[in-house]
Amino acid sequence: MNALLFPGQGSQIVGMGAEFFKNFNSVKKIFERADQKLNFSLSKMILEGPANELQLTKNTQPAILTVSYSIFKVLIEEFNFKTNEFKFFAGHSLGEYTALVCSNSLEFDDAIHLLHERGKAMQEAVPVGNGKMIAVLGTEIDNLKNLLKLNKKDEEICEIANDNANGQVILSGERNCVDNFGNVLKNHKIKFIPLNVSAPFHCSLMLPAAKVMKEKIDKVNFESPKVEIFSNVTANPEKNPLNIKNLLVEQIYSTVRWRETLLNMVKKGIKNYIEVGPGKVLTGMAKRTLKNVNCFSLNSIVDIKNLSNELKK
Repeated sequence: MNALLFPGQGSQIVGMGAEFFKNFNSVKKIFERADQKLNFSLSKMILEGPANELQLTKNTQPAILTVSYSIFKVLIEEFNFKTNEFKFFAGHSLGEYTALVCSNSLEFDDAIHLLHERGKAMQEAVPVGNGKMIAVLGTEIDNLKNLLKLNKKDEEICEIANDNANGQVILSGERNCVDNFGNVLKNHKIKFIPLNVSAPFHCSLMLPAAKVMKEKIDKVNFESPKVEIFSNVTANPEKNPLNIKNLLVEQIYSTVRWRETLLNMVKKGIKNYIEVGPGKVLTGMAKRTLKNVNCFSLNSIVDIKNLSNELKK
């Protein structure tokens, strides 16, 4: 059985999706729709840069959706894959919106608008420089939870933002608190890397952004998805539109439970994990976490042809 995975922030690069844009009119139309909906040339930013503009959260989020959705449409329309060939969809953070669009739960035009607003809301929730995120490597999440419990004062904000894979956990919070906890990690000889992000995502500092987005999400129509979507918040599949809406709001300040999502997919019989979108971040996470499964990333036409051949075996 197959599942599609859709990437989140961090996978963006200038020129992503260019091969698909050049070769398929359907992709050009998706890029044009994004430009029209946002009233600026997102397509030019994706294809030509500048990189510093593309890196802004308010641009990154709709850009990754646009490219990922384009590749999905090529998969379905040009290579004759059927939606029912995939048992589940899952998206990492903003990728959950892509999953909802691809499963006909959410209109692309609504999603592109919501993600642009989501990016702005998340950026504006915390003054620049007040927050920080770090990637903690080579230790299990339970160990980190214990260290946080022992070393963090109640009012301090340093929280688990992403449980990404075995030995890869992201922490997010107030800069001072994250720096202080970094000293604890050093004392325990646990490796960590500061992340180059513009705001501390997926922690309680994002509550103002969640409040803004609740109003916007409530105004948009969601249908039951044609393919069940794994929620980042619960790490379980979801089909109820009202629940999906509420979970998208909660997702902004909650831990992205990606490792558990992958493990729960295995329990439901998924053997093939196919990343649809720029980069190979999710493929790497799947390989770190799962055994005896097949992982594919689709970044080019050749990638899709190879996938087609593999799945026919």
